[in-house]
Amino acid sequence: MATILKKLLYIIFMLLLISIISFLAIHSAPNSFFGAGELNPNMTKEAIEKLKAVYGLDKSLSQQYIEWVQNIFLLNFGVSFVSGGDVADEILKRLPVTLSMNLISLVAVFIISLYLGIKAALSYEKKSDYIIRQVALVSFSMPSFYLALLFIIFFALNLDLFPIAGLHSVEAKEGVANYLDMAWHLTLPISVMIFVGLGSMIIYIRSLTLEILKSDYYYFARSRGLSKTELLRYYILPNLLPPIVTLLGLSLPGLIGGSVILESIFGIEGMGQLFFMSALSRDYPIIMGTLIITAFLTLVGNMIADFILWRLNPYVRR
Repeated sequence: MATILKKLLYIIFMLLLISIISFLAIHSAPNSFFGAGELNPNMTKEAIEKLKAVYGLDKSLSQQYIEWVQNIFLLNFGVSFVSGGDVADEILKRLPVTLSMNLISLVAVFIISLYLGIKAALSYEKKSDYIIRQVALVSFSMPSFYLALLFIIFFALNLDLFPIAGLHSVEAKEGVANYLDMAWHLTLPISVMIFVGLGSMIIYIRSLTLEILKSDYYYFARSRGLSKTELLRYYILPNLLPPIVTLLGLSLPGLIGGSVILESIFGIEGMGQLFFMSALSRDYPIIMGTLIITAFLTLVGNMIADFILWRLNPYVRR
């Protein structure tokens, strides 16, 4: 119980720290939401000042931050400068898509890289090891935006197997057909996320597995005549999972940040696209709301990873 309380206090502290840094960075950036209005000769200074007063931008930065934090604790993220809609509603409409994309890709990367990494280590310096290492190097060096464009050209334009962009077809669908249509549209971006995430994980798991295969306890287990399945289950996997879980927890920010590029390329209405468009228009409430929710999900994901590590590793429990 004490450990959980410490973790919660840590999350609150980190959110406050992230909010301060993000708030100062956003407001110190050049230009503002009213930049276009200031250049408009038909827009008077009085009208601009009134608009700033409506959105609370006429106050000092410290006052704006304190009021914003107070509203955040009340789950009030403010009103979008561009659409005039509630920020929480704007984010909640797009959050499930981004979360589903990242969770599916994270689970797939974990399963595929675990299998390929162990297989490469067990077949050290053989043909399968060479092929897996080459695939991992290609994945590690491949930019996600470039691979997304290749997938669009090959699978969408040439073969016409998947849609180029969007989340839904033109024809309205309901029920199970709607979810199948979404899955069809998300196949290419999720495939890109999986392939790009495999490289470093396969290399890491292969390296860890090779260290285990060289250990004294593994030689002792082999000398007892244990089968390959028993060696994998009782000696390789228990020693592999704790560092992999830790690495997956640390990779969460990169996955969520990577969706910004892919959602923009594939035209998916997720949090990444929302953040990108809000950054271009200097929509401060949307930007801050997205940053805080993303930071919160990342911290919670790391806490879950710590809990899984606590369950897997007896030394951590002690």
